[in-house]
Amino acid sequence: MKRLSEKKEFGFRNLVIGFCSVLVLLCGLCFGQDGNAGIQEATNKVKGYFDTGCDLMYAIGAVVGVIGAVKVFSKWNAGEPDTNKVAAAWFGSCIFLVVVATVLKSFFGI
Repeated sequence: MKRLSEKKEFGFRNLVIGFCSVLVLLCGLCFGQDGNAGIQEATNKVKGYFDTGCDLMYAIGAVVGVIGAVKVFSKWNAGEPDTNKVAAAWFGSCIFLVVVATVLKSFFGI
């Protein structure tokens, strides 16, 4: 009986040693490269998101412009005295959205 347990112990010991050896050899693969590749990939993804965000900003500006036009038209038809102020505010907000998106695109060179 002693021989059988010695064989089992020897097999388990070899298994543990083999497993540890594989872990030591694979440890070299775990070390990462420098962060340059990761930073470049992140930069490319942010540039892609930026274009989508600018398109979204233009779309929001268009919707805000339509809502503003309807609001100004209803005030104008009602004969309210502050129509010019409301029209200037809505027009200015739409221009601001478009200008901000364009300036950010040119500022970051995208």
